[in-house]
Amino acid sequence: MVTDNQVRILMKLINQEKLLKTAAAKAGMSEKTARKYRKSGKLPSQCRVVHDWRTRPDPLDQEDWHWVEEVLDNNDGIEAKTLFEVLQHEHPGKYQDGQLRTFQRRVKLWRALKGPGNEVFFPQIYKPGEWCESDFTHMNSLCVTINGVPFDHMLYHFVLCYCNWETGTVCFSESYESLSSGLQNALWKLGGVPKCHRTDNLTSAVNKVGSPEVFTDNYRGLAGHYGFESQKIQPGCPNENGDIEQRHHRLKKAIDQALMLRGSRDFASRDEYEQFLAKFFDQLNSGRRERLSPSPYPTGPILTSGTPTILSAFSRSYLRILPTPYHLDYGIKLPWASTADETAQTCPLSRVYAICKGTPHPCFSDRGF
Repeated sequence: MVTDNQVRILMKLINQEKLLKTAAAKAGMSEKTARKYRKSGKLPSQCRVVHDWRTRPDPLDQEDWHWVEEVLDNNDGIEAKTLFEVLQHEHPGKYQDGQLRTFQRRVKLWRALKGPGNEVFFPQIYKPGEWCESDFTHMNSLCVTINGVPFDHMLYHFVLCYCNWETGTVCFSESYESLSSGLQNALWKLGGVPKCHRTDNLTSAVNKVGSPEVFTDNYRGLAGHYGFESQKIQPGCPNENGDIEQRHHRLKKAIDQALMLRGSRDFASRDEYEQFLAKFFDQLNSGRRERLSPSPYPTGPILTSGTPTILSAFSRSYLRILPTPYHLDYGIKLPWASTADETAQTCPLSRVYAICKGTPHPCFSDRGF
């Protein structure tokens, strides 16, 4: 096929060469073709005829297509294949399986020209050290067990948007205690603080609509301590938190593959399971460190609201949860202390079981702290 550039070269060579045959050879075309373009004085792109006619009869009957348009108007999600199967059932022998692709193209064109408008998404452009996202995700689908007992738990998942560096903390609810401890664990493991932190409309961080303050006092205090800006997504718009939502899926898929390679989903203790996750995150992040650029963090973590503070304990003692709205005292039993006059022992938090009116405190699980 002769290009526009060849014809331009031909027109220059015609004025330079004595023979048309020589100019055509230098332009890379036959003498007959050169004569045609010399006579027309047009480029190939200007001579091209738009093919706007059918080469064969339309296989789709107009009455049937009007019915298809009515169905498409009333049902946005219906598939072209479903409509084609209905036409085959109502008109046996009229439509063949080989015409399905033609019908699908016709439906696609109709939706582009006459169908409802598609939602517009703007690209999210991130820079190193600027954005991080976090959210909670349920991990029950992985069927992890502790000594044969199903381990129902969640994961606080933290991700840097630019390099996908990520980590997680095992938790059991979407409480502020879980949010605070998970976020602080992630920042200290990261070794710095991103400029902005985005989350969805968690009740532990975001106030209800109508409140004068967007974020809760506890969460604003946490953000002020570490010096990051807080942002939330709009209600019903999970795509605004798309990085963490997509990482949920990819993370659980990768953990599932790691459990398959391990050969067992059962762990001897929660500590062993958390060590497995820590090693897993280290492997994931091994190639992402060089793309990090966070800001320095404060000199120390902030006390999480609801964190138990225990100085000493006897066989019958009380555990004070500070700070809470009412500074409630929680009765605890310490089975390793035999008598009340025994020397005070420092209470290991992993062995504490707190009860308030028969209900475990949110920062405790039924398996301990």
